[in-house]
Amino acid sequence: MGFLFQGITISANAWADAGHAVNLVYDLLYMMGRDDVLVGVGGEGGISYEGNLSQDVGGYLPLIEQGTSTWGGCRYRQAIPPGQGGLLDIDTMLGIRKQFLPQGKRHYEPLKQPTAQAVMLEVLSRGRTTVILIGSHTNFATLLMTHPEVKKIVDRIFIMGGGVKSRNPTGCCPDGPPSTCVPTQCGNRGNLFDAYDTNPWAEFNIFTDPFAAYQVVHSGLPITLVPLDATNTIPLTAEFFNKLKDNQITYEAQFVYQVVDMTKETWFNDNFNKEYFLWDSFTSGVAVSSILTNYSITKNKYCVLGYRKVTVVTSNAPYGVQDGSNPSFDDRAVPRFRLQNGSVHSGHVQTGLQDSFCLNPSRKEKCQDGYTKESSEGVRIQVGTSAKFPSPSSNESLFFFQTSFIESLNDPKHTGLYNFETQYPCYKEVLYKAKELDNNAGTPIIFDMDISPGDIITLLYLLKLPRNILDLKGITVSATGWSSAATIDLVYDILHMMGRDEIPVGLGELFSIGQAYPPLNTTGNCKYRQWIPNGAGGFIDSDTLFGLARELPRSPRRYTAENSAVFGAPRDTNHPERRQPKAQEVIEQTLQQHSRVSFLTGGPLTNIATFLASKSSLQSMVKEIFIAGGSINHSNKSIDMGNVYTLSTNKRSEFNFFLDPQAAKKTLESHFEIFLFPLDALGCSSLVKSIINLLDIQKETPEARFVHKLLLVVQDLEKQNNRYSHTAKLMEEVVAAVALAEASKFRGNLKQAQIVVEATGNLAIDGWTRVVDKGGKKVHYMSNMATEPLASSIAHALNSPFNTAVLASFDEQVNSWTSGC
Repeated sequence: MGFLFQGITISANAWADAGHAVNLVYDLLYMMGRDDVLVGVGGEGGISYEGNLSQDVGGYLPLIEQGTSTWGGCRYRQAIPPGQGGLLDIDTMLGIRKQFLPQGKRHYEPLKQPTAQAVMLEVLSRGRTTVILIGSHTNFATLLMTHPEVKKIVDRIFIMGGGVKSRNPTGCCPDGPPSTCVPTQCGNRGNLFDAYDTNPWAEFNIFTDPFAAYQVVHSGLPITLVPLDATNTIPLTAEFFNKLKDNQITYEAQFVYQVVDMTKETWFNDNFNKEYFLWDSFTSGVAVSSILTNYSITKNKYCVLGYRKVTVVTSNAPYGVQDGSNPSFDDRAVPRFRLQNGSVHSGHVQTGLQDSFCLNPSRKEKCQDGYTKESSEGVRIQVGTSAKFPSPSSNESLFFFQTSFIESLNDPKHTGLYNFETQYPCYKEVLYKAKELDNNAGTPIIFDMDISPGDIITLLYLLKLPRNILDLKGITVSATGWSSAATIDLVYDILHMMGRDEIPVGLGELFSIGQAYPPLNTTGNCKYRQWIPNGAGGFIDSDTLFGLARELPRSPRRYTAENSAVFGAPRDTNHPERRQPKAQEVIEQTLQQHSRVSFLTGGPLTNIATFLASKSSLQSMVKEIFIAGGSINHSNKSIDMGNVYTLSTNKRSEFNFFLDPQAAKKTLESHFEIFLFPLDALGCSSLVKSIINLLDIQKETPEARFVHKLLLVVQDLEKQNNRYSHTAKLMEEVVAAVALAEASKFRGNLKQAQIVVEATGNLAIDGWTRVVDKGGKKVHYMSNMATEPLASSIAHALNSPFNTAVLASFDEQVNSWTSGC
């Protein structure tokens, strides 16, 4: 009896960002010669107020939060750090993905990417199927709710997740005499390492969507659960780690070892070998063994299995009491999803990591959302209890699964074809750096960006300018705007394309001011960022540059989890010199080397406000700040001047100011000279059309052709789908850059006024930029700029034969790696 691997769907609301995750999966499959495997992610479908599911619900949000769009809150996902040790490291595989995995032809493309629901339906249409769930359950629960008939085709579901009677080994004190050590999550059922104060019961995969997990577990389908009870018994011991290190015959074995090694090097304490487990891999091994033994509960090679009655906790008692936490019941005459008042779903639902209901010391058990609880009300399912180990007489030091895992990775059958380097016979890493200008250097610039499409065009424009006019000295990336932190690699690729690998790139703050949770500040809320779509026209498109990111040359520089004890890491990794700089380091380094530096900002002002709060003496080196953002409102009669189109109650805010209103307020109140380029400086959608028209006529350079293609893609998407209607209007950044470079040409469009920014915590008004008679900050702002001169300046710069790309594209780079060595 064998099995056929047919499809992969990605959990878009858990431990990876959709755009990065889908391209990572495509690359893994390409390395393994399996481009036949279907890959699905996302979808633009929604759920009505009543709870009716449309086709292609994307799984970007937990079911109880899902509305008719792809934007929404993060009550569960906020438990996953967006930075190191969280989404950033998973999206990049700690920096190893771009270093190691080959790049195939398949990649995310807007409106063409198969959705998660479509891929599941396609695979199930081919015949009886076994399902393995190693992420959140949103996608599969959605399928069961919209297509209950598929239950007839599913043989069994294998689930990695939950903790039934598990005891967390993390945060325990050493054995021996009493000490000052205070245990943290030691002995808890769950593994929410940053939420054990409010929920010590849940495991991440179930917690990211408890209601979806409940739907799956109670679906009536045969289920095998591999919870923390089992995975905690098979740690990645030193013996196993050394065996991995010594057995790297295949590319896939090398990749796994490099990821595990980097994880070990960056682990937060010295107990990696006791606290790290191959959760998903072990579950997959249990599934394969079960399939090969016809789902026998006694013959599984790797895991001891037994039957238990298990349910999933979706809310907390008392039930039937509305307290504003449960969107399926609160303020509803009829509960959503046809649920029953007073049912186990009708209690308090955890609202976040700092939910006061869950922190209440009088509540002995705290919150249990996502707990896989053994209960008489549960369903009888197979549950793994421990990993199987050879008998003591065998002298084996590894679990059965660990031995099999290493053997499978190194099996020459079905092995990987190549890695990124061996794919090309002439591969070599080259850094291209511009020479330092001895004399007649232009104004030094730091560009702070959130990597939106407008930012990318602005960056190319800045790199094209004669350096005796503007000289780009540093880039800081804001992770509080329109892209995820891992998209920093896109900036490195642009710089490599343009031969400017000497420019430092710093990764900025991960949360808007006031949104991070102390004391560690590694997790936080998403009060403002939740209004950016996860799907079309939002994060998935910004993170992939609308599918065009992989057309850029591949830079040797990239984000990496490499780190140094000098900068506060637990230890030096193998290459601490490759550590990713932080935004504040790049700012300070630039200001130490240059005076009269101008800032240009293209995203939320979080990084700038953080620098201002540092009260560094280097602030005297700043000349001025050019800000793309805000929307100048002269009259209360003009109420629709903003572009936060996802929040109907806020008509006047512009996204850059709305995404971090405290940062915008603090920056505009600073002592620096401010030049503001608001949303209403010109009709930006006509600017896009004007640039396209000019580049239609002339596109002489690789960078001109790339910008032309990007704008055409955005324009075409806007015509095809109204979810893209806003994308061609996000161009304030390039307007600010042109005005900075050609100040004399646009001086007549500058006005002065006293400005205040609303930052009260009220979503309906936060980010408003108001002109006042007194009490505001006097700033320069741009008004009534003519579109044609702007478009002409941009097109002329992009077509200039000077400072042009040293590598036109990834294809050109590949050509250099496949011949001439």
